[in-house]
Amino acid sequence: MKHSLNLLVICGMVCFYSCRIADQKPDQNPNYVHIQNMEELQEYFRYSPEKDIIISGHRGGMLEGYPENCIASCEKTLSLMPSFFEIDPRLTKDSVLVLMHDATIDRTTTGKGKVSDYTYEELQQFFLKDRQNNVTEYRILTLDEILEWGKDKTVFNFDNKGVPWQIYVDNLKGKWSKYHNIILSVRSLEECLFYYERVNNVMFCCEISNMEMYEAYKNSGIPWNRIMAYVKYTMEPEQQEVYDLLRSHGVMCMTSIHPTADRVKPYEARIEAYKKELAVNPDIIETDYPADFVGLDMKRGK
Repeated sequence: MKHSLNLLVICGMVCFYSCRIADQKPDQNPNYVHIQNMEELQEYFRYSPEKDIIISGHRGGMLEGYPENCIASCEKTLSLMPSFFEIDPRLTKDSVLVLMHDATIDRTTTGKGKVSDYTYEELQQFFLKDRQNNVTEYRILTLDEILEWGKDKTVFNFDNKGVPWQIYVDNLKGKWSKYHNIILSVRSLEECLFYYERVNNVMFCCEISNMEMYEAYKNSGIPWNRIMAYVKYTMEPEQQEVYDLLRSHGVMCMTSIHPTADRVKPYEARIEAYKKELAVNPDIIETDYPADFVGLDMKRGK
């Protein structure tokens, strides 16, 4: 009887700790980023020469079988490497925010036509396709779905696809106020000021690729710790003074290589193009293919 009781106690303890381990398993991915507040978001994007170069997955990143703007693709990337993700919010006919880069669904799904011509429910009949045109099991996501999935895992950079600015503000003050992992890409200083004057729980990705733009943001009143600087396609030697000034304020410089190095063929030549981009020392590289940077040296050159 005593042995049976001991066995029951041991089994109970094993079950308890097994459940605890199972509960903790998602948090054990070393590539997850837990952003709990605005200060932690600012620290994540604070420039330091000691930090490795960060890779950002453009449109959520993609691999064969993993389409753009898809949770599964982000999760797959994070299983391989640290990353954050640029994603593309767009409004449906019934004003649901979904993820879709193009104005139409033709290229990336099994359907045809404009996103704005469909309700969200109507869009659910279609499946996402990967870059190789393979039909996958994944469907079009809402922005809310990916935000909830990623709240303890990563950071999202919203590339606004025609969504009225006030909709972002209303959501950031409302249901998105619980999230601390959002960056808004802006296309003008005017747009950046609109958000800055109304919300205090996001950072901004702003193009600051020359001295004129630097001076405009410097004089805008927007604190530098709210800004990550997009400096276009590569680090240009003639703009080094701008980069040095930005970094002196703690601002990271991000290049986007999806229209340049990402298009180099064949694969081996593309990897060499990636190495060249790493060698010019950006702080962040935005790419369609983050997983292809696995195994490359992300340490900053001296």
